[in-house]
Amino acid sequence: MLVHFVTDEPTKIPAIRAMLEPQYHVAPQLLGSGDTHFNPNSVLMVDADLRKAARVEQIKLVLRDLSCIPEKLFVVQSHLHHMVAQAFALGATAVVSRPREIILKLAQIEVAEKETQTDSAVASPEIAASAAAFASMFVAIRNGKPIDLSDADNATTQIINGIAQNGLGAWLDDVRRYHEGTFQHCLLVTGVAVGFALDLRFASVDVKRLGISATLHDIGKARIPLSILDKPGRLDPGEEEIMRRHPVIGYELLKDLTGVSPEVLDGVRHHHEYLDGSGYPDGLMAPQISDLVRLLTIADIFAALVELRAYRPAMSGQSAYKILCGMDGKLEQSLVRAFRNVALVT
Repeated sequence: MLVHFVTDEPTKIPAIRAMLEPQYHVAPQLLGSGDTHFNPNSVLMVDADLRKAARVEQIKLVLRDLSCIPEKLFVVQSHLHHMVAQAFALGATAVVSRPREIILKLAQIEVAEKETQTDSAVASPEIAASAAAFASMFVAIRNGKPIDLSDADNATTQIINGIAQNGLGAWLDDVRRYHEGTFQHCLLVTGVAVGFALDLRFASVDVKRLGISATLHDIGKARIPLSILDKPGRLDPGEEEIMRRHPVIGYELLKDLTGVSPEVLDGVRHHHEYLDGSGYPDGLMAPQISDLVRLLTIADIFAALVELRAYRPAMSGQSAYKILCGMDGKLEQSLVRAFRNVALVT
């Protein structure tokens, strides 16, 4: 397998060759050299300092014409969380930090290529574009810059198109294969919400409204410390308390922006509310919870159950649906019953 290695430091080239060759053929390129000849049947690996604006711009130029390369690995030290977010904003399909992770990821890609000769092993353009939009919004917030709502609109449109063309099951499988952590959850929730709306035969404007609400529902997590957000295990009580602040943070980030509807703000702030008043942050009771929020909450819980996490495997759609059915009094059971067809395709 061919690995195109793009770097800002020539001293990194011998090290990566020593690590990967002869099992993989390494084709190195220095940023700024102007050489952009790439084989689409290859893997792109980028190792550069993403804290430098000039380097980021050079990488954008390199990546501009490389949509034909499905796998884009970025080498980033795991503790440099800003660089991790920047890598995904640039279009990374995976971020690796240690030699062992690099070898493991390349091996996984090689196995996937051998197992299938179809495009099903390649992240769809809709998923890549949506993940990049999520990353762009998170990076903007962490840098104290305004959110570009066109990113949310584009991500939602891509997800709607992907599910309408290929179905929800294929979408969820691809998301779990190619993304992890916060971005995986955002992609899954929006996909599940859109799939639910399409199954209910909502008008296109209502599908988009629910989809935008799902896309933005966790935007407040961009202000949660990354040590908590990216923790590989379960959160302790103190960390959980901090995490529970994200609905209000998201609401505050969006409430003064032109173009954010009251329905979307409601979804962002209240997607963790339950009909019996046991949810947060406002302890709303059933009469105070809108239909959009009731739909979004079901999608959010289901997505959390079926996503891959470091400390547990993904739950099957059938098992996750049983949990939803057991939440009588907290979730609208007529909607849960309507959700059955959606849940069981996963």
